Amino acid sequence: MEALTELTPEVALDQNLRGAVAGLTPGGSPQPPATPIRSGTTLTGSQALGLLDAQLGSRALDIEARRLRAAGRGFYTIGSSGHESNAAVAAALRPSDPALLHYRSGAFYLARAAQVPGSTPLRDVLLGLVAAVDEPIAGGRHKVFGRRELAIIPQTSTIASHLPRAVGVAFAIERARKLGVASDWPRDAVTVTSFGDASVNHSTATGAINAACHVSHTGLPLPLLFVCEDNGLGISVPTPQGWIAAAVAARPGLAYFTADGTDPVATFDAAVAAVDHVRTRRAPAFLHLRVVRFMAHAGTDAEISYRSPADIEADYARDPVLATARLVVAAGLLTPAGVLDRYDAVLRQVHGIAEEVSGHRQLGSAEEVMAPIAPRRADQVAIAAGRSGDVDQRAAGFGGKLPEDGEPLTLADGINRALADALIGYPQALVFGEDVGRKGGVYGVTRGLARRFGAGRVFDTILDEQAVLGLALGCAVSGMLAIPEIQYLAYLHNAEDQLRGEAASLQFFSNGQYRNPMVVRVAGLAYQKGFGGHFHNDNAVGVLRDIPGVVVAVPTRADDAAAMLRTCLAAAAVDGTVSVFLEPIALYHSRDLYEPGDGEWLTRYAPPAAWLDAHVALGSARRYGDGDDLTIVTLGNGVPMSLRVARRLSDAGIAARVLDLRWIAPLPQRDLLREARATGRVLIVDETRASGGVSEGVTMALVDAGYDGRIARVAASDSFIPLGDAANHVLVSESAIEKAAHHLIGNSAR
Repeated sequence: MEALTELTPEVALDQNLRGAVAGLTPGGSPQPPATPIRSGTTLTGSQALGLLDAQLGSRALDIEARRLRAAGRGFYTIGSSGHESNAAVAAALRPSDPALLHYRSGAFYLARAAQVPGSTPLRDVLLGLVAAVDEPIAGGRHKVFGRRELAIIPQTSTIASHLPRAVGVAFAIERARKLGVASDWPRDAVTVTSFGDASVNHSTATGAINAACHVSHTGLPLPLLFVCEDNGLGISVPTPQGWIAAAVAARPGLAYFTADGTDPVATFDAAVAAVDHVRTRRAPAFLHLRVVRFMAHAGTDAEISYRSPADIEADYARDPVLATARLVVAAGLLTPAGVLDRYDAVLRQVHGIAEEVSGHRQLGSAEEVMAPIAPRRADQVAIAAGRSGDVDQRAAGFGGKLPEDGEPLTLADGINRALADALIGYPQALVFGEDVGRKGGVYGVTRGLARRFGAGRVFDTILDEQAVLGLALGCAVSGMLAIPEIQYLAYLHNAEDQLRGEAASLQFFSNGQYRNPMVVRVAGLAYQKGFGGHFHNDNAVGVLRDIPGVVVAVPTRADDAAAMLRTCLAAAAVDGTVSVFLEPIALYHSRDLYEPGDGEWLTRYAPPAAWLDAHVALGSARRYGDGDDLTIVTLGNGVPMSLRVARRLSDAGIAARVLDLRWIAPLPQRDLLREARATGRVLIVDETRASGGVSEGVTMALVDAGYDGRIARVAASDSFIPLGDAANHVLVSESAIEKAAHHLIGNSAR
């Protein structure tokens, strides 16, 4: 007889299961299915049969995935074989409990679907395997476990990057209940998230677990169940024995449960206990399941290259599907032949569906692929941006002194007033981040908001940017409007994958079923007169501009800031848009433009009646002046610098107009082209870096649109920003702008 390791993995797994089941000893008289399957457990016979069906279905899907791939008709082979005990976790939960699942969660998905009438989970998964456009989860964009009807939020092949969001979902359940606002989840729901043992070592996992423990330590409720499915391997790298327990079992505020994942009774009982702890105490728990991995990491992984044949074959005795079959046979619920009949029936069913769906149409164009990324309903956004709280609400929210009746405002003050109006107009809005609450922000931008709107809506977080963004993601997907703050742009890079891999991709991988309505406020850019060095003067924005669908706003003055923030919030509410609101720190408290004391950089706050007329649409620029000699295109700190240069150019007989881009993603291409053609000479003033900055995108936008005039640019050096006056050597200066303008016009520099 051939050794199992000499067969293809799916054939070996199939043959071993068949032989082992056929050799089981039939049980005695069958017990009533509604009674516990054996003493000491609450798992009933009916539930055990349900677990077996989910496990057999998941195993059949894994086998079919390999066959489809071998035939060139399937595109995904990371399977769930050996992890089928997660069906017991699903059985311990309610179908309305939000779930963010590991990619080996096939049995969980099938068990959850069995709780929701009308579900077609086998077909769902197979449509995903063949990337069919009618696949109901991601529309053929990726094979994921997720569907709104099942309360499963889809995740891609993550390395625990979904865990910060899971913390946020659990937080949102309780915060919505506290505030009395609507949520997508029941008020007593439990959030569950699963992941592998190797992922426990990733910073996103350690940060999320730490955040959960921190919340629990402070006494705030957090109904979250972490499920670690420990198969002992991170692709080829072994997890040391005992490491998971050593890393998490003694964490304060985190209840630890563990079970042998190859024992269905032990797994179910541990899952029931863990879920009960989370649901009743509204506190986090960690369920550690010791499982096994079959058929290697994926179809391309040659497990024999790093594991011995003896070790691979020894694992077959730990097959959780075999263990469940043994359980139901011993209880007299099925004979060995009956188990195999069930297995053969689901194999035939899965193969039949696969044959039918493998001919289904795949995505046929770039437009079709990209459709869910960034829906833009501009007219509806404009209307939403014009809505406000009523007169009494605004009077109460502003303490009787409405901002439109006050003095002209700085940029920081304009943002502050717009945030207050957002909290008044959107009861589901939350403002949070480090130092935003009691202190009112490092630069005073959120000053007074916590006092006026309460710590339930404006609050401080721990110092962990991944946790801040994960909290926002979880709140946003739960029906809240999240407005997190990242204190400095340089600190966003620690957590940028929460925007790229989680926030921006959710609508794409759920085909629009789920979305993240959020506006991430980031204090950034440079020109703080040498203070703080790189970490307080970061001008690197390329990492933001290349995230599909994410809006990046750069306001420079109070009136624009308020209007643009309203637009971002409206786009979040209407289209689920993810926006980054990049606030130039150096302009926060600027009052003057041309001369000390002129107050030219202060602007008045518009009353709600004017909001619709003052609406700043996504991707619309602002022009200053109408000179016909030169168009200066700029953003952020470059706007007041360019305006001062434009005045000096005017004295020299050069009429320049200044175009403030305002949005750097999407770029205001129509306005840009119009203003460029108006003069035929474009000088791009880019305070971001020469490589990977904004000016490259502006240049190519003009070239692609057929602009045939002259183009020049002044950009910051490809350097980090040092302390003190040395910063001036790598940043754009007004003298450099003026010199470049004269050169472009054809005059000698003065």
